[in-house]
Amino acid sequence: MPATYEPISTQTIGTAIASVTFSSVPATYTDLILVFNGTSASTQGMELRFNGDTATNYSATRLRGDGASAASDRSSSLDVMEVGNVYTSQTVNVFQIMNYANTTTFKTVLCRSNNDSAQVSARVGLWRKTPEAITTIFLRPAGGANFSVGSVFTLYGIKAA
Repeated sequence: MPATYEPISTQTIGTAIASVTFSSVPATYTDLILVFNGTSASTQGMELRFNGDTATNYSATRLRGDGASAASDRSSSLDVMEVGNVYTSQTVNVFQIMNYANTTTFKTVLCRSNNDSAQVSARVGLWRKTPEAITTIFLRPAGGANFSVGSVFTLYGIKAA
């Protein structure tokens, strides 16, 4: 990672689990980068929640393709932000969580996702709760699947310039 990225926490899955949580995220960076490299028992979207918020404060827009076809969709007023993917084949998601410590703006997430079966997507999500700093990040595969053994999650902070 670039010198401006500082590792905050890494979680490597030792047994199949339904979710991963990063808690006590420090407010000392400008933005966060969350990288997922792994698989799931079934192909699913990946859902995020911030600070335990389960109200309908999330929305997402998605573009996706596989080299033969492309599609897009939009969802709003959800109780989770579905901005990533997890496949049964090796998957990489890079989430950019911008301005996460700001207490005066809604939070935007950009995600780039791909897997070794040529599936790619780009998504943008918005958390529209009364503005507060993000201190907890919760992730899970949609549909009740588990993250597979060996999957790795790494949270980075981007240092202020």
